[in-house]
Amino acid sequence: MQHALTLAQFSLPSPTGSIEAYIQAANRVPLLTLDEEQELSRRLRDDGDREAARMLVMSHLRLVIAVARGYLGYGLPHADLIQEGSVGLMKAVKRFDPERGVRLVSFALHWIKAEIHEYILKNWRLVKLATTKAQRKLFFNLRSMKAALAKEANAEHGFASLAPDEVASVARQLGVKPEEVVEMETRMGGMDISLEPLSDDDDDHYSPAAYLAADISVEPSIQLERKEHDRLQDTGLRDALAELDDRSRTIVQRRWLVDDDESGATLHELASEYGVSAERIRQIEAKAMQKMKGVLAARM
Repeated sequence: MQHALTLAQFSLPSPTGSIEAYIQAANRVPLLTLDEEQELSRRLRDDGDREAARMLVMSHLRLVIAVARGYLGYGLPHADLIQEGSVGLMKAVKRFDPERGVRLVSFALHWIKAEIHEYILKNWRLVKLATTKAQRKLFFNLRSMKAALAKEANAEHGFASLAPDEVASVARQLGVKPEEVVEMETRMGGMDISLEPLSDDDDDHYSPAAYLAADISVEPSIQLERKEHDRLQDTGLRDALAELDDRSRTIVQRRWLVDDDESGATLHELASEYGVSAERIRQIEAKAMQKMKGVLAARM
């Protein structure tokens, strides 16, 4: 096999000049036979052969290009979609096991789509449209399903709102709730608005950004200062608790250091557990708090 394949066959011209030239060059890279694919995969798996990995990736770039072409309807650059899909392909090549009895093309398809999906969800809108599994399913299927329904109804396009029976049909096919279909259709149909003015003309300087109040709390210096303050507080609290005896520490923790969704123990509850009066628990707590304040003050 090494005599049949040469590294020159698995190289793209650089620079390619355009996305069209890149696609043409990628399509000229030879496909691998089953034996060649398995041999290269074993060389990568057993010896970490980088040249074998490159051959596997290069021979499957046409698959990435074909998959990326199916997502051009989201208005993102074709080159970026191919780039993200190529990342998925490289991940697949790294994880591929030739002994599983499947071809790399089948194994890589999932990784390529997953990487492209992630890129689209992060970049198609400023506000993420799909975060749950059901929303992702809707996001990547609703557009094509609307087009199919419009075609069946002999409509001119698939951009009109779905009728109630069509909403029910889509929800049933995708296994989601009808209200989720309506919500995703509404969100996908909304238009993006630039936060900043798109030109330097005075008349165009009205944009959402002009009406947003500046939030100084997000400035890096303030965030770092807040994080350092929280860290010192957390460390100081641990040190202060360490200065207490076991009983005092437990009383303070159960009274005041509980989760937000829980309520602290009462003086009477603790008094019952320790077999003393509620007043005695209060005295122990007051003394412990005073000692902790002294430790914290010494750290400032």
